[in-house]
Amino acid sequence: MYAIIATGGKQYKVSEGDIITIEKLGAEAGEKVTFDQVLAVSGDDMKVGNPTVAGATVEASVIKEGRAKKVIVYKYKRKTGYHKKNGHRQSFTQVKIEKING
Repeated sequence: MYAIIATGGKQYKVSEGDIITIEKLGAEAGEKVTFDQVLAVSGDDMKVGNPTVAGATVEASVIKEGRAKKVIVYKYKRKTGYHKKNGHRQSFTQVKIEKING
């Protein structure tokens, strides 16, 4: 059984026991979170929402929050002496899918 959920502007295909990395939720480690934007649920038969499946939820527990590795952004224009170096670290939340209710 799997479900497709939407969170943080992205869609994820999840099943029970999966550990996924999503955009930062602002929840502490060990907390329970519920995703109610379930786009599809597959069990014995496939339920597809319009846009979401009514009454379907996905329960998960937060494992940790952190920041990803640094990505270097380097801008350069030739012949003008212009160059700019910038770095970015994206925050994330890692969750474990506990139960799919659909």
